[in-house]
Amino acid sequence: MIHGFIKTAAVTPKVQVADPEGNAREIIRLAKEAAGNGAKIIVFPELCITGYTCGDLFLQELLLESAKEALLQIIRETRELDALIFAGLPWEKEGKLYNVAAVFQGGKLLGLVPKTCIPNYGEFYELRHFARGNQEADAVWTDSGDGERDYIPFGTRLLFTCEEMPGLAVAAEICEDVWVPDPPSIHHALAGATVIVNCSASDETTGKDAYREALISGQSARLVCGYIYANAGEGESSQDLVFGGHNLIAENGKILSRSARFKNETIYADLDIARIVGERRRMTTFFSRTDAVYTEIGFHLNKEETKLSRFIDPAPFVPDDSQDRQKRCEEIFAIQYMGLKKRLEHTRSRTAVVGISGGLDSTLALLVAVRAFDSLGLPRKGILGVTMPCFGTTDRTYRNACELVRKLGGTLREVDIREAVTTHFRDIGHDPEVHDVTYENSQARERTQVLMDLANQSGGLVIGTGDMSELALGWATYNGDHMSMYGVNAGVPKTLVRHLVRYYADTCGDPELAATLLDVLDTPVSPELLPPKDGVIAQKTEDLVGPYELHDFFLYYVLRFGFTPAKIYRLARLAFAGAYGEDTILKWLKTFYRRFFTQQFKRSCLPDGPKVGSVAVSPRGDLRMPSDASAAIWLKELETL
Repeated sequence: MIHGFIKTAAVTPKVQVADPEGNAREIIRLAKEAAGNGAKIIVFPELCITGYTCGDLFLQELLLESAKEALLQIIRETRELDALIFAGLPWEKEGKLYNVAAVFQGGKLLGLVPKTCIPNYGEFYELRHFARGNQEADAVWTDSGDGERDYIPFGTRLLFTCEEMPGLAVAAEICEDVWVPDPPSIHHALAGATVIVNCSASDETTGKDAYREALISGQSARLVCGYIYANAGEGESSQDLVFGGHNLIAENGKILSRSARFKNETIYADLDIARIVGERRRMTTFFSRTDAVYTEIGFHLNKEETKLSRFIDPAPFVPDDSQDRQKRCEEIFAIQYMGLKKRLEHTRSRTAVVGISGGLDSTLALLVAVRAFDSLGLPRKGILGVTMPCFGTTDRTYRNACELVRKLGGTLREVDIREAVTTHFRDIGHDPEVHDVTYENSQARERTQVLMDLANQSGGLVIGTGDMSELALGWATYNGDHMSMYGVNAGVPKTLVRHLVRYYADTCGDPELAATLLDVLDTPVSPELLPPKDGVIAQKTEDLVGPYELHDFFLYYVLRFGFTPAKIYRLARLAFAGAYGEDTILKWLKTFYRRFFTQQFKRSCLPDGPKVGSVAVSPRGDLRMPSDASAAIWLKELETL
């Protein structure tokens, strides 16, 4: 529960039709097993205490009374469990029979949620037995599990809120409720529910599993919630239907856990309530309703650290699946070159000027320029690839820069800036033997001046090469490589730049070009502003500011979800276990926060450039941040870790 995580379970017991006592024993056993595995919210299927397929036996008084007694037994024997539990049964109220989810915890029945949408088509004939549940909360007098008669809330608009975990609010719907145009879960979410549970008995037909999975993942996405779907399985009558289990747990559009079909299983998943709350906070179009009156029912859980079983992706910007990754790369290339295409058309530019260093970022910018020119039907000779060797340039990067421009059909232009920078040092009185920030930045600014003047000379645009990771860290020379006329890489993190270049190498169909691109990928990331040692790059960026895979991980969770430093540190330790030690992760996390805050002034005046993903740093779009904001509270929390 610490950091907003809570473990949940969807459980399919093997029921005996019309045997509440036997079913109670199985439900108790499985509830204890789930709680023993850390689950704090445990969901059982629809009508699981009697079995869903009782048919006209639901009209038998003995079955109804036995079901109620079985529920009380379950409540009594799970009273020591630190979990909120949902289980389905038939319930008679004022002469009508309802299909309800009983909600209980700590030996007390907290509420009864009736099914709203009663199907009576195809294989379903529930209207023969059950009435539609009322929306407004009513109540029934019954034994709540402690042997005394209590007033138990009864209705669809019940919200179960955890006293120890702000943000955790749970509501229920039953099976068909989620398949209709206006599901109760919509109203639950707008009333504040962050977790929806569904006690279900959905039979199996060909292809239904794919639709069911899309339905649950889609509902969790549009409601920005966790969704726990527990389905009936083996044990239900097979007189006319087969029930295959197929439990699902989803969070904001992603299926976190699924069970095998035709097998009774318990599945688990850690829901991130803080992530859900943060996402709703960010979305101004997610608003609360004021016209629906809900009854709020508190419950208690022990506050402890959830042992996480969910996969923490160390590369959140990069899809795991190779096919998805290829599709994403093609999509990003399209966004980049379409943005540049529009800008070239609008400005009637005849050339695109790209500073080519032989590194990853300038290579990607050049590839984007090629696609933009091809889409406009312009000759690639209009792409002016400019290499500007200086004190730190190595033979390897120089050779790759020249080869890339030639192989892609651009126009190569070499401007050696050593003499110009040396003259500048003399003009400002700087000792060229002092390799400080002035020594480095003078080279970057001279290169930018050359590019800008060549663009003016040729009637073109300077295409920016810096990526989003560099912008987040401020790893750019102000008014140097920080500046351009259109920054095609501004929305692409460094970890994704690598995959884009590799994708181009794999798909270009030119073995020689591919070989050069692969050598660029194998070259250490460096600004090459310090003299090489024995002809080899002496200045490696990741030695100075930290590994980009760590910084991209930090960037994603800081900007996308607004997580605290402590939570990001915890996630990073799990994601990079075996790759980086805890001290190393903490060191670079401190560096990230310090640089992220102090370097905002560079992002406040960024050139135009296309957004490509859910995280961006444009001052005109996703990141409206003051340049003089204090990082004190974030750094203070880091000091406590």
